[in-house]
Amino acid sequence: MDGFIDRTCAGVTELRVHGVSGTPPAGVLNHPHPRLVAGDGTTGFYRRWWTGGRPTGEHPDVPGVRRREAYAWGNLTSGGRTIALWLLLLPFSLANLSYFMLPRPAGGTRLRHATEAAQRLFALLLTGTLVGAVTRAAVDLVGWQCTAAGRACTLATAPGWVRWLGTLWGAEPSKRLAVTALVPLLLVVLLWWLARRTWRRDENTAEPPDVAPDRPEYRPAADPASRSGGEPGSRSPAEAEADPDPGSRPAEAAEVLLARPRLWRGGAPVWRLRVVHVAFSLASIGVAVSAPFAQTFPGLALTVANAGVQLAAAVLAALPWTARRVDPRSGRRAPRRLIRSVHGLRVAAPLVFLGTVGAALAGLPEGSAGTTLWRLPGVGIGTFQYALTLALGLFILVSTCLLARLDRRTRRTAPEPAEPEGREGREVVAGERPAMGGVAAWVVLMIAAGGANVLALGVLFCTAAFFGVPAMTGGPRPPGRRLFLDDPVWWTAALVPLLVLGLAALAVVLWLIRRAEARRLAPELKPYYLERDDAEAVARTWALASLTDRAGLVLGVLTGIGVAGSAAVGTIHQLRLFTPDGGLAGRAASIGGWALAAVISGLALLGRRTYRDPRLRRTIGVLWDVATFWPRAIHPLAPPCYTERVVPELTARIGTLAATERDQVVLSGHSQGSVIAAAVVLQLDPALRGRVRMLTHGSPLRRLYAPFFPAYFGEPGPRAVREAVTWCNLYRLSDPIGGAVFRRVDPLAGGRRDAVDRFCWDPPRPGPGEPLPETRWHTDYWLEPSYGEALNHLVTVKPAA
Repeated sequence: MDGFIDRTCAGVTELRVHGVSGTPPAGVLNHPHPRLVAGDGTTGFYRRWWTGGRPTGEHPDVPGVRRREAYAWGNLTSGGRTIALWLLLLPFSLANLSYFMLPRPAGGTRLRHATEAAQRLFALLLTGTLVGAVTRAAVDLVGWQCTAAGRACTLATAPGWVRWLGTLWGAEPSKRLAVTALVPLLLVVLLWWLARRTWRRDENTAEPPDVAPDRPEYRPAADPASRSGGEPGSRSPAEAEADPDPGSRPAEAAEVLLARPRLWRGGAPVWRLRVVHVAFSLASIGVAVSAPFAQTFPGLALTVANAGVQLAAAVLAALPWTARRVDPRSGRRAPRRLIRSVHGLRVAAPLVFLGTVGAALAGLPEGSAGTTLWRLPGVGIGTFQYALTLALGLFILVSTCLLARLDRRTRRTAPEPAEPEGREGREVVAGERPAMGGVAAWVVLMIAAGGANVLALGVLFCTAAFFGVPAMTGGPRPPGRRLFLDDPVWWTAALVPLLVLGLAALAVVLWLIRRAEARRLAPELKPYYLERDDAEAVARTWALASLTDRAGLVLGVLTGIGVAGSAAVGTIHQLRLFTPDGGLAGRAASIGGWALAAVISGLALLGRRTYRDPRLRRTIGVLWDVATFWPRAIHPLAPPCYTERVVPELTARIGTLAATERDQVVLSGHSQGSVIAAAVVLQLDPALRGRVRMLTHGSPLRRLYAPFFPAYFGEPGPRAVREAVTWCNLYRLSDPIGGAVFRRVDPLAGGRRDAVDRFCWDPPRPGPGEPLPETRWHTDYWLEPSYGEALNHLVTVKPAA
C-alpha cells in the first residue's frame, strides 16, 4: 500500500510542542513514521504516516474529525553545526536573561530605564572583554612581545607561521601589530556573521497582519540594505496607508508583558545594537594598535579617532530608542536622527579601523619610550573600562535592590484578584516570592561577567603557554621565552581555586539538604508505597528533584564568593600589600592559570565534538533551549532567540487549524514547550482563543520562570493565560523541572482540587508484591494515563465523522 496521512485541518487537532533537547518528531508523536505537512527542515509541523493505509484502533487520525500533530523547533538550537561556536557566547546570553529578570514595579519607571541603560552598557563591555582578550593575546602577547627581536617567537623552535613576523619586522612593532590585529578582526567578523545570519532567519521574520484562519504564510522580511531610508522591521508608508489601524490586542496586553506583540519583534533594535557592538569591537582593536604610538601625532590622532568611535557606540547603547521594541502594526519608527547616527557609526568604524591598520602597516613612528617595554603600552582606556564595569555593576546592584523593594511594596498593597468560581482557598501563584529577593538580574549579570573573564583569562594563559612561558612582570633578568601578564590577571586567576572550594562546599550542603528532605518524606510516603524500601527509594528520588528549588541558593553563593574574592584581590592589588609571585597567593595564581588554560582547551575539544556529533549537539542544545527563549534585548551577538520565529509560526498554524467554530486545537506543551504555549496563547486573537485549549506537562512556569522572571511569569501572566483558554497542567514530584502552576494538589499538600493542576504519581504505586516501577522523572508525560484523561476532558467539540 501507499500508506495514509491525514492532511485535513477540520475537527480536533492535538498540537504537541516538545521541550528541551530537540525531541525528534517520532518521539513527540509516539509514532515511527512522521511526515512533514507544513514548514521546512528547520522548524515544521509533522503528522503520522500510516504504512498500512487508513488506521483503526486507539487514537487514529481521522480526516475531518481528529488528528495528532507535532511542532518541531529543536533545530533552531541544536540542529546546526554552528552551535559549536555558541559555547563561547554564553556570557552574552546570560546578559540578555538578566534584562528580563529585572523587577518592573509600576512606580519605578525612570529608575528601571536608567538600570536598563546601565545593563546595555554592561553588555557592551562584555563584548569588549571577549574581543579585548583575543586582541591582547594576539596584539600584545604575540605582536608586541613574542615576535620582538630576541623573544620567544624568533627562536628556531617557534612555529614558522609566526616566526616570520620577528624575522621580517622584529624592529618594526607597528607592522607586527597590524598583522596580528587581523586575528581579533576575524573574531569580530565571525560574531557579526553569526548574529546577522540568525537575525535574518529569526528576528527579521515578518508577522502577518492578523491571526486569522486564512492568513498567508509569513515570509522573511527584506534586508535593511534593500530598504530606502528605513530600518529593519519598520513599516513603509504604503503599509501604513493600507493598514492605518493595525489590529488591536486584548486589554491585558497593557498589563501582561508576555502578551505584548512587540516582545517577539526585535528585528530593528537587534540590528541597531549589532551595529553598535561591532563598531565598539573594531575600535577596541584599533586602540590596541595605535595606543603604543600615542606619543607621536599620527598615533595620537588614530587613538583619539578609535576612542571617539568607542564613545559614540557607548552613547548609542545607552539611548533608550536604540533597543526599544515597538508593536509591529503600530506604524511607529525610531527617530530619524538615531537611524542616521547608527548608519554613520556603521560607516565610520570600519573606515577608522582600516586607516589605523593601514598606517601601522606603513610604519608608525616610535615614541620616546621606543620598543623596549616588555608589555604593550596603552593610554589607560583599558583601566577606564574596568573602572566603568565596576561602577556599572555597583549601580545595577543598588538600583535593582530599590526596584525589588518597590516591587514588594507594590505587591503587598495590590488588591486581591477575584477567585474563579469553584475554587477553595487562596491559590499559590509563582512569582509572589521572586528568586534571591528580586536581585536575580544582578546576580546573573555578575555570573555573565565572571564567565566572560574566565574565557578571557583562559585565552591569555593558553596563548602565553603555547608560544612561551606565562610570567609575572618585574625582575631584572632578560625576558627570554617569558610572556608577561600583569598582576590583575594573576590575581584573578588566584580566585579559581577559591571558587572550586566554594563549589565543593556547596555540593556537600546540597547533599545534606537532600538527605534531610528524604528522611522527612519517607514517613509521609509510607501509606502510599506500602513496602518500606519503596517509600524510602521514592523519598530519595523526590528529594533529589526538589533541589531545583535551591537554584537561587547556588547562584547566590557562587556569585557572593566571586564578588567578595574580586573585591579582596582588587584591594590587595591597589594597595600593593603584596604581589602574587610567591607563597600561597603565588601557588593559587599558578594553579588558577593552568586551570583557566584547561577550560579553554576543554571548550575547544567540546566544540569540535559538538560540530561532528548530532547527539551531542542536542545535549548541548538543552542549554540554549532555556537561555535563548528570551529575545536579544541588550546583547545582539548572543545566540538567537528562537521564540521570535516559533511564536509567529504557531499562531499562524493555530489559525489554520481552528478556522471555524466546529474546529478546536489542544495545544499540548511539554517542559519548555509549555512556556512557548503560554506565550503563544497570549498572542492569539480573542475570537480564536475560544477554539483553543492548553495542556501542559512537566512545566517549569512556576518553579523556574516565575521566580526568576516575575515581571513576565509572575501572578498576572499565568492568570491571564488561565482566563484566555481552558487549561490543564500535569505535574510530578519526581520531576526536577516541572511542577504545579497555581496550587499543589498532591496528597502531601492536602489534596485540594484545582481547575488547572493535576498530580501524577511517579513512580506509579505498585500493587501488593509487585516491584517498584521505573521512575520517569521529567519524561514521557504523553504516556501517562492521566494525559489521555485530561486530553479527552479538554475536547469539547464533537465534529461529525
